[in-house]
Amino acid sequence: MTAAAIILALVTLQRLAELVIARRNTKALLARGAYEASPGHYPLIVAVHALWLATLWWLAPGKAVTWPLIAVFVLLQLGRVWILATLGRRWTTRIIVVPGERLVARGPFRLVRHPNYLVVAGEIAVLPLVFGLWQVALVFSLANAAVLAIRIRAEEKALAGAVPSA
Repeated sequence: MTAAAIILALVTLQRLAELVIARRNTKALLARGAYEASPGHYPLIVAVHALWLATLWWLAPGKAVTWPLIAVFVLLQLGRVWILATLGRRWTTRIIVVPGERLVARGPFRLVRHPNYLVVAGEIAVLPLVFGLWQVALVFSLANAAVLAIRIRAEEKALAGAVPSA
């Protein structure tokens, strides 16, 4: 197995594990009286991420690995872990609003409003570059930016109507 295949396998396993966590957290939040806001764009997010990973599986195996960029990707993963740890059971891949709960304002959220989207944007750009696939980085970064424009607008609208101000 090549280094590229091992890296892609690890990223794929990470994403699948995150989907399990997100599904569990979503179910628990909904059971507590939460609701999902703007679910219509969610399939688009899933499609962009699935196509990104599938494209990497198609093009990257057998490519040389740029190890300094792997270091950047690992730093992004540390940011992802920080975000998940900060949100705990509130982390999900959907826009889930628990009426009356305040926004999380600790961890990376004290520094940036949407740290997870910054990490994801970095991942989508950096991982293809690890394999010298700048075209993949460009195409999927643009697609992700378009999806995030929809997502952030929907999330801000949902949170503005449901979260008490600090």
